[in-house]
Amino acid sequence: MSSKAEEKAKTTAKLFASGLDEIFPNPSCELDYKSAYELLVAVILSAQCTDKRVNIVTKELFKEYNTPQKMLTLGQEQLEEKIHSCGFYHNKAKNILSMSRDLLKRFGGEVPSNQEDLVSLAGVGRKTANVVLGEHFKKDAIAVDTHVLRVSNRLGFAKTDNPLKCERALNNLFEKKDWSKIHLQMVLFGRYICKSQSPQCDRCKFYNICQSKDKKKLLDFAD
Repeated sequence: MSSKAEEKAKTTAKLFASGLDEIFPNPSCELDYKSAYELLVAVILSAQCTDKRVNIVTKELFKEYNTPQKMLTLGQEQLEEKIHSCGFYHNKAKNILSMSRDLLKRFGGEVPSNQEDLVSLAGVGRKTANVVLGEHFKKDAIAVDTHVLRVSNRLGFAKTDNPLKCERALNNLFEKKDWSKIHLQMVLFGRYICKSQSPQCDRCKFYNICQSKDKKKLLDFAD
């Protein structure tokens, strides 16, 4: 990116951050959890599944199985039955059980608070690790999920389908102290306004700076 293009992107990013503060002044994770372990399990379950569905499943699951020790009292088939409605239940159950065993063997049953250790766990990629780091441990991190990736490309913050490249671009555009908040705001913005199939362009504060070729044509739109 040229210096001129980078400067334009940073200006747009400032406008975007300011606007998000107006729309979502106090953003919060929509997954229900009471511990780092519960959050980690919930994020694993949320892959290609809605937070609403995950919360329904974990509400029952966590009543009895809210620690690595308790989770491992379940067999693969038993856990699959309990998380079936979240989709991809076979791999998710396998990863949750493997992750739980690793936590007990390698980390004394505690969820590690650094990215390197987190991504070494089964089913935990960079996005999942960053969610846990930012949400539970209050560290500076931008987790790039489908919403963040979509919004970033539409607004021109990134021109890539690669989450890591997108994360690096966002890290360069926004102040580090705001990374975790920006992540939550972008998720909510993508979930409720800048939707994948039916973007709410008529109620979007950022219509005039949006670079998406697919944005709706609005005849009487006022910023």
